[in-house]
Formats: sequence, structure tokens, C-alpha cells
Amino acid sequence: MEGGAIAQFIPLILIFAIMYFLLIRPQQKKLKQHQSMVAALRRGDQVVTQGGLIGKVSKVKDDNEIEVELAAGVIVRVVRSTISQVVNKTEPVKEKA
Repeated sequence: MEGGAIAQFIPLILIFAIMYFLLIRPQQKKLKQHQSMVAALRRGDQVVTQGGLIGKVSKVKDDNEIEVELAAGVIVRVVRSTISQVVNKTEPVKEKA
């Protein structure tokens, strides 16, 4: 009887393991990549927001907000987490020796 009860739970355990490796784990990996991309934003990067607006980062204000220049003289405040991708990454400023 005890062997039969354990055998009934094996399919449930397998389904959970398959769901973890096919859905949960890749989503967590994608979330970590997005968080590191957003944390690495700096002035001069060209970005795309989740709304589809393309602009250049003009100022990194604080932990949660940046200013993006959409056109000449048009600057908007954007929440960092709404940046979907970085199109062009600027090179860091090299220090003079």
C-alpha cells in the first residue's frame, strides 16, 4: 500500500520538475538579465522603452528614475524598469594616466 501511494505522487513531482525547468527557471534568468541591464544604464545610452519610444539617456537621476531625450529639447522622465532594451551602449570614459 505504501509503495502505491508514493507511485501516485511521482507523476505530480515530474510535472512540477518539468514546469520548473521549462517555465520558472528561464523566466528568473531573463529577469536577472533585465535587472543587470537596467542597473548598468548610463548617460548617452540609446534605449527603447516598453511603450516603444526610442531615446538617449540624458541623465541618471536616482535609483528608480532616468531622463531620456526623445528629440532635440524633448526630455521625459522614465522609470528605469520600463526600459525594455539598450540599443547602443556608450563606452565608459577612460581616465587619463
